[in-house]
Amino acid sequence: MPQTSPSSPSPLYPFDPAGIADAVARFREPAYVLEDARGARGATCTAPPVAALGTLPGVFPEWLGDPSFLDLHGARFAYVAGEMANGIASVEYVLAAARAGVLGFFGAAGLAPPRVEAAVTRLRAELEGTGLPYGINLIHSPNEPAIEDAVVDLLLRAGVRRVSASAYVALTPAVVRYAASGLVAGADGRVLRRNHVFAKLSHPDVARRFMSPAPAEILDALVAGRLLTADEARLAQQVPVAEDITIESDSGGHTDNRPLGSLFPAVAAARDAIQRAHRYPRPIRLGAAGGLGTPEAVAAAFALGAAYVLVGSVNQASVEAALSPAGKKMLAQAGLGDVIMAPAADMFEQGVRVQVLKRGTMFAARAARLYDVYRRCPDLESIPDADRAVLEKEIFRAPLDAVWEETRAFWSRRDPGENERAEREPRHRMALVFRSYLGRASRWAIDGDPSRQLDFQIWCGPAMGAFNAWTAGSFLEGPAERTVAQIAWNLLEGAAQLTRAQQLRSMGVPVPAASFAFRPRPLRLL
Repeated sequence: MPQTSPSSPSPLYPFDPAGIADAVARFREPAYVLEDARGARGATCTAPPVAALGTLPGVFPEWLGDPSFLDLHGARFAYVAGEMANGIASVEYVLAAARAGVLGFFGAAGLAPPRVEAAVTRLRAELEGTGLPYGINLIHSPNEPAIEDAVVDLLLRAGVRRVSASAYVALTPAVVRYAASGLVAGADGRVLRRNHVFAKLSHPDVARRFMSPAPAEILDALVAGRLLTADEARLAQQVPVAEDITIESDSGGHTDNRPLGSLFPAVAAARDAIQRAHRYPRPIRLGAAGGLGTPEAVAAAFALGAAYVLVGSVNQASVEAALSPAGKKMLAQAGLGDVIMAPAADMFEQGVRVQVLKRGTMFAARAARLYDVYRRCPDLESIPDADRAVLEKEIFRAPLDAVWEETRAFWSRRDPGENERAEREPRHRMALVFRSYLGRASRWAIDGDPSRQLDFQIWCGPAMGAFNAWTAGSFLEGPAERTVAQIAWNLLEGAAQLTRAQQLRSMGVPVPAASFAFRPRPLRLL
């Protein structure tokens, strides 16, 4: 991001609203707080002839967040371009993030290991030797633990150094193995880690598990299975599983819909207690995610103490994201309230829900109907005729028996054990059939199948509506301009300006309300 700013002295009177607004807009320059004979306060970026009450250094987007995040992960900005499942956070998306100075995670959730391996191979080929960071999503897969294990196998083989662990409610051997692999003791006795886990979560209890050392029983089992060495297991008991905790508030996809202002302090308090109890030599960083679709939201997250921010829903609408043009157009039309909770494909049987786009699609209503039938009926054969007619005509557009044959063919390739279980448990067979709609609904949105637009499943939080309201009437209003870099740099540039505005206000300067608004600007003007 260019670091230019006006260099000529401001001709504006420092006690007028225009002069104060000028000092806010020139946030990269030092600002001087002055007081006149009446006690009124003002601000200027021009060195005053009299002693100033206080001086504020310039604010740069690069300085927002925790410097240790930048040092460790090699990013220019404390900003993460979040992963979107099924490869929507594509290789092109991750590459664009890296080249924009931010850390991007490939959306591996829902993909078979060969697809993930192909993406890792491409990322390594493009970024090797550049020093630019990237990561891969590792999603908790309670219904497919073998997939989770296989993804960790390939990440370790490929030397992937960062994963974003999402949707976890408890630690699994797979995520512990990734975190502990390669641990060594440094010359000063401190534990050095090769692999870094970003634990994305929305509950303090889950945060405590990731902020604590890995449980001995999991470590012992990994050592017994020759998946960790005894030294790695011993050192893993001295460090947290994850040193980067992404606190996910009301977001797209898996979410507990909690507000960041309530959730962040609760997790921070848990972090501080665990840090004191274990006396870790390095602090655990807390990132913020969910609802971050405007500069105001990003600035507020940093003001809460976030070491970094993660932007997800908004980036799903980016040019580089692997969502169809039709899906991106739907996202660009979303309002603040155009989201709804719907059953999740990966944890359908457990009743877990995800937040999705409501405007322009009937996916949420149809998915909810499937879960209602699943809850009421023991198997496919017991579904009442009236429900069966709706399912076959409106949702699946095929007889349920035919849908099962397609589903069985899918699982024979992906995990034959699911078919074996379905033969033993008729209710599981029904769940697999119903889950096939949920999984395909995401694929229809990615491919842009026009015959299935009313069934598009697009993960989306309220940040998307806020982003659309902020960009309305600007060059970022249209999907064609929404690149990963344009989104990231505008959010960060605006957050830096708002940080300066709040700094001046906290020193008693009457900052005009207009200075707390930042309009999107093309990269050449930043």
